[in-house]
Amino acid sequence: MSNNSTVNFSLNDEQKMIQQLARDFARNEMAPAAEHYDQTHEYPWPIIKKAQELGFTTLNVPEEYGGLGLSLFEECMVSEELAWGCSGMSTAMGVNGLAILPVLIAGNEEQKKAYCGRLADGQMASYCLTEPEAGSDVAGIKTTARKDGDHYVLNGSKTFITGATVANFFTVFAYTDIEQRYNGMSCFVVDRDWEGVSVGKPFNKMGQHASDTAEVIFDNVKVPASHLLGEEGKGFLIAMKVFDRSRPPTSAGAVGVAQRALDEAIRYAKERVVKGQPIWKHQVIGHMVADMAMEVEAARLLVWKSAWAVDAGENNTLSSAFGKAYAADKAMKIATDAVQVFGGYGYMSEYPVEKLMRDAKIYQIYEGTSQIQREIIVRELFRK
Repeated sequence: MSNNSTVNFSLNDEQKMIQQLARDFARNEMAPAAEHYDQTHEYPWPIIKKAQELGFTTLNVPEEYGGLGLSLFEECMVSEELAWGCSGMSTAMGVNGLAILPVLIAGNEEQKKAYCGRLADGQMASYCLTEPEAGSDVAGIKTTARKDGDHYVLNGSKTFITGATVANFFTVFAYTDIEQRYNGMSCFVVDRDWEGVSVGKPFNKMGQHASDTAEVIFDNVKVPASHLLGEEGKGFLIAMKVFDRSRPPTSAGAVGVAQRALDEAIRYAKERVVKGQPIWKHQVIGHMVADMAMEVEAARLLVWKSAWAVDAGENNTLSSAFGKAYAADKAMKIATDAVQVFGGYGYMSEYPVEKLMRDAKIYQIYEGTSQIQREIIVRELFRK
């Protein structure tokens, strides 16, 4: 994506093509299968395999390593479309993009070639930061990596790890010097089949049933020193840089859920007749849908701006917090409003808005809660 001083909200021909490809996939492959995977909690391998063929699991992997090499703006555009089809499946596809970010940010050429290449060849990866006692407080992790000759000994556990049960490798954050706190954290690439690595059973979740989430345990895992990403003590900085790049696509997923909820509400409001009129003609419903539409558009533009800033080489810490908090909160509100438009039918699982409401909630929690985003916003506003 080209960036210049001219403000432009239109997509170029290549971007329109990518957007349409994702839109068609969401509508033709994902949406028809969404109910099945939501009910069975099965991992959607058939959909994932098709997504891999189209490059949807390697959106941010540079072309020289076998990926699509999209800009962050374009990645957000695709993420929104895929989440429209099913946010659980979209999360299952997008986890590779999150897991590979530490490698792209801090890895050397050999590491980038090896691990980006593995994703391009169809492997999956997971990002291991969150722990049982450390979610929003990144510095509160307890996992350690003790240097022992030409390797590190990794010990600890990670929880709520998306894609853990199918991952072939993990990017893992651990303290190499816990006394140094922020300056003592490091990041490693750890293979799933190494001795001492174990993955728990998938958790039962409120929503996003097509995306697995599990605990990962590291018990005296020998990690070669060559698997350290960047320098010792730079892990916290890497994690913060990851957030700036990962939050916009996550926020775009929230926009996709919100757009789907809006679309379903409009469709139903045309069909449902009360007192001789479609319910959208009753102001109480019509105005509710109007508010939903305004909020979707506002969320989309905030997310687009936060992604554009990264592509333009600008700091996006504040804009990504704006986008993440607003898109997440509005996705939850809009999904809830869609259920209200449907009335009693909206509460029934055979109608799509019930699933959308359950799926939407996680956006207010993962990749930094809505409360944490507000903390970031306050910090950034008063830092200036």
